[in-house]
Amino acid sequence: MAVKVVTRKTKCNWASGRMRPRQVSNMQITRSFALLASLSASSLVGAGSVSSQQRPTRMPPIRHVFIIVLENEGFDSTFNAHPRAPFFADTLRKTGAFLRQYYGIAHYSLPNYLAMIAGVSPTPKTQIDCPHFNDFVETGVARDGQPIGDGCVYPAHVQTIANQLEARKLTWGAFMEDMGNDPAREAATCGHPPLDTVDPTEGATPTDQYAAKHDPFVYFHAIIDFPTCQRNVVPLTKLEEALRSVQSTPNLVFISPNLCHDGHDRPCKNGEPGSLESADKFLQHWIPIIMSSPAYKSDGLIVINFDEALSIDARACCNQPTGPNTAKPGVNGPGGGRTGAVLLSRFIRPGTVSTRPYNHYSLLRSLEDIFRLPYLGYARQRGLRSFGVDVFSSSSRAPLR
Repeated sequence: MAVKVVTRKTKCNWASGRMRPRQVSNMQITRSFALLASLSASSLVGAGSVSSQQRPTRMPPIRHVFIIVLENEGFDSTFNAHPRAPFFADTLRKTGAFLRQYYGIAHYSLPNYLAMIAGVSPTPKTQIDCPHFNDFVETGVARDGQPIGDGCVYPAHVQTIANQLEARKLTWGAFMEDMGNDPAREAATCGHPPLDTVDPTEGATPTDQYAAKHDPFVYFHAIIDFPTCQRNVVPLTKLEEALRSVQSTPNLVFISPNLCHDGHDRPCKNGEPGSLESADKFLQHWIPIIMSSPAYKSDGLIVINFDEALSIDARACCNQPTGPNTAKPGVNGPGGGRTGAVLLSRFIRPGTVSTRPYNHYSLLRSLEDIFRLPYLGYARQRGLRSFGVDVFSSSSRAPLR
């Protein structure tokens, strides 16, 4: 069954072309006002909004973005002279754009994922991957919309790019490998632990290698408190059907392989080798499927990155702020280390190499530029760059905008 992404209506149902009154819960009203407040605040002059920072003028007409996040590899271990992931590090690198100076923003995994979709900086608990799934207790809001406090699941007023897309009547889908394989660990959709419990998905089992810490969407009440989470955060097995047409493919597709196929574990609980070798096989299977889809062929962009480098590398780029909640986002330093990234699109000249520094906040900003959305969190940081003409070549088959 194809993944059906439905934009939420608050007071009316327009599906049949007519207005139909329906009851609205207090929670829905709260969420609607929270989103409105977030979008309004981001439009204030001086807040790093669209009005105070000009959009890039040379962004191609991309309408579908596919993000695949791998785990815990530094630049040198991936892109060396004898790569352990030759399909990724050689074939795909030469097929698209190679971002040599792409960086994680923190250690360990979770804060990097949260940065990609919401622009939030680490907290002490997200830095240790939130083994206890509890609420973020907020005591204030700092510069660039950064929540002050600690905890794991952000309050409903903290928005993500998923909420932004819904507000613009665009679609999104998060496809999580192995989610729901073991119902005792997590649900088959929107899989996360109950609040105030220990997270059983921190480690893999032979039959279920899903990890909530690699699924950033379940750490926001703006998502998990609503049916959109069950509709849109689904197992990876749903992806092929979603790719069958342009209309059924979400505008934003976020893919998290399981703990083996993202390279996190070595060896894996199911006997596979893990690390870059298993990640490469995952990409060999899925990248051709995505590239053959109508949406990708029409106006697609694939981003393959890593959440962080090895923990010994805590370098940062792009004048990354530390944020209000931790002194060292990288635990032993300012960032998540240098990883590199590869981007694929018909709007990219094969063999493109960029030496411009980027990080996960740059990725979020680039997505928001592509979809014409206000900047969230540190994506609005003054001086931060989106992917530009160093990535999207002027030889593209469609005009840049």
